Amino acid sequence: MNKSNKNEWENAFAEKFQDAFAETFAENVVLEAVVLNSPITGRDNVQKVMKEASKIYETLTFTRGTTAGLQEYIEWEAQTFTGVQLKGVTILTRNENGALAHIAIHHRPLGSALQFSTLLGERLRGHIDPSYFYSEKGE
Repeated sequence: MNKSNKNEWENAFAEKFQDAFAETFAENVVLEAVVLNSPITGRDNVQKVMKEASKIYETLTFTRGTTAGLQEYIEWEAQTFTGVQLKGVTILTRNENGALAHIAIHHRPLGSALQFSTLLGERLRGHIDPSYFYSEKGE
């Protein structure tokens, strides 16, 4: 894995996604994730979601990664402050200018991913349309 890019992504989560990191996003960046009902688009919206998501993790450990061309693949394990255990793979795709153009985050297991989605939706209520997140109430 490209060490500088890996550190950039890891540091973003360690620092709870500081605003400056969003500058590495392409203006029209797309975020897809198991915890989202549909993709989130645009630098500002993706930054809001990623910043809030980073605050939910009590621990987040990046375990392995590799780079292939403009794509990086990063495996990770996490625990939320509410004790939810997650594992996953993040795929980062950069454009020809080196900006993050597409982020795909694959969480598992399903039950934990649904809990995470619900919590993320609650925390972003009023900032991101709640239809992007899972809700047991079917909202």
